[in-house]
Amino acid sequence: MESKPTDLLVLQQEMDWLQQVIDQVIKTYLMQEGHENNWLDIAPQDLSEIDSPYAASVKDWRLDIYGRLALVLAMAPHVRPDVLDVFFGKNQIYDRGFTEFGGVVDKNHSGFLPTGQTLCFLIASSDPQLRTVVLDLLSKDSILIKEEVLFLAETDAYLPRLNGILSLNNSWFNYFLTGEQLQIEKSASFPAQKITTPMDWEDVVLDEHVMQQITEINTWLQHGETLMNDWGLFKKIKPGYRSLFYGPPGTGKTLTATLIGKAAGRDVYKVDLSMIISKYIGETEKNLSKVFDTAQHTDWILFFDEADALFGKRTAANSSNDTHANQQTAYLLQRIEDFPGIVILASNLKANMDEAFTRRFQSMIHFNMPSVEERYQLWQNAFSGKCTLHPDIDLYKVAEDYELAGGAIINILRYCALAAIQRNDTVVTKEELFSGLRNELKKENKTISISH
Repeated sequence: MESKPTDLLVLQQEMDWLQQVIDQVIKTYLMQEGHENNWLDIAPQDLSEIDSPYAASVKDWRLDIYGRLALVLAMAPHVRPDVLDVFFGKNQIYDRGFTEFGGVVDKNHSGFLPTGQTLCFLIASSDPQLRTVVLDLLSKDSILIKEEVLFLAETDAYLPRLNGILSLNNSWFNYFLTGEQLQIEKSASFPAQKITTPMDWEDVVLDEHVMQQITEINTWLQHGETLMNDWGLFKKIKPGYRSLFYGPPGTGKTLTATLIGKAAGRDVYKVDLSMIISKYIGETEKNLSKVFDTAQHTDWILFFDEADALFGKRTAANSSNDTHANQQTAYLLQRIEDFPGIVILASNLKANMDEAFTRRFQSMIHFNMPSVEERYQLWQNAFSGKCTLHPDIDLYKVAEDYELAGGAIINILRYCALAAIQRNDTVVTKEELFSGLRNELKKENKTISISH
C-alpha cells in the first residue's frame, strides 16, 4: 500500500512543529533573542479532524504534548533529518559540541541521531523538574514503550541510561506512512515465525480428556483478564497460562496450538529454539527478550517446539558451558513465568523435562497415539476430499493393523495423491496406499511386511 499525500503532509507538518520547538528551546537555553518565550506555547497541528494512521495513533494513545514531542523527535531521522542538524552546533567556550544536547553520529548515518538526553534537553532544560516527565515517557509503563513504538537503546553499565539512542520502530513508521504494519518474519534477530492452518476443530481427532484440557486453555483466553482483574486473582496467582504438550511426533501438538490461536483470534508464533540458543554468553537472553517483549504487546501465543532443548533435565555445572546452559534455562523459565499471555511448550517425552519446570505448568496434556477408532476417523478425514480411496480397500482394517499418528497419515495422503494424479485420476488404488504405508513405516525403521 502506498502512502497518501495527506499522510505525508501530516508527518511533514509534525516536523515543522519540531523545528519550531527546537529553535525556541535553544533560544531559551542560550539566552538569545526571544528567550523569554516558552516552547510549550507552540501548539502542534490539530489532529482531531485528520484521518491518517499517524493522527489515529496519537489520538488512540492519548498523547500529551510531551509524548508527542518524543514521538516526533524519534521520527525526525526518518522524515526530515536536517531538522536535527542544529544540534551539531559547537559550544564556543570549549570548542566542542554541547554535551547537554545528547545525540550520536553513526558511521551509516551522517545526520544527528537523538538520544534520551536529547529529549530531556528539549523538555527539561528550562525546567529541571520536568525531567521526571522524560523518565516516565521512557519507562516500561509508557504507552509508547509498551506498544514498542519507541526504543531507548541499552547502554553500557557505566554510561547514563539516557545516552541510549531514541529510535522509532520501523514497523510503526511504515504504518504511519502506509496504514500497514510490517510483518515480523523469521530472521537471525527475531527467531520466531507465525504459524497458521486452514483446518478447524472438526478436522482434529483427539480423545475426550485432551479436548477437556484444551477447553480450559480456551476458557482462560476468553475470561483470564476478568479473573485476574475483576475477580482479583492477580493477588494470588501469576499472570498468564502455561501448558506442556507432550507425546509422539505427529499426534497434533502443533496443530492444536495453532487452532487455539485461530479460535481466539490471536496469532501463534512458533519459537525456533535452535536459532535462539547461542554459544555467546548473553546472546540467548537477548534473543529471547525480543520474542517475549514483542509477544507481550501483541497478544501472541508463544509455542516452543522441541522444548527439551532448553527445558531438558539440567546438568551439574562441571564446566563453564554447563553453567551457561543452566543460566539460559533459568532466564527462559523466569520469562515464561512472568509472561502474562499463553505459552505452550511441546516435547516428545515428558520424561525429558526437568520436574522443576513441569511444576510451573497449569496443564500438562498428553497427546498419545490415536486409538483404532481415532485412526479410522483420521483415515476417513484424510481421504474425504477430491482424493479418495478405491472401494476395495478395507480402511478400518488398515486403521486396526497399523499404529500411525495423524501426521503420518497426512504424509501417506500426500504420497497417494501424487501417485493418483500421475495417472490423471483421483482414486487411490490399494497398491498405492500400501506403497505409501511402506514408505512411512520405513521412516520409523519398521520392517514389518505389509500384506494386501
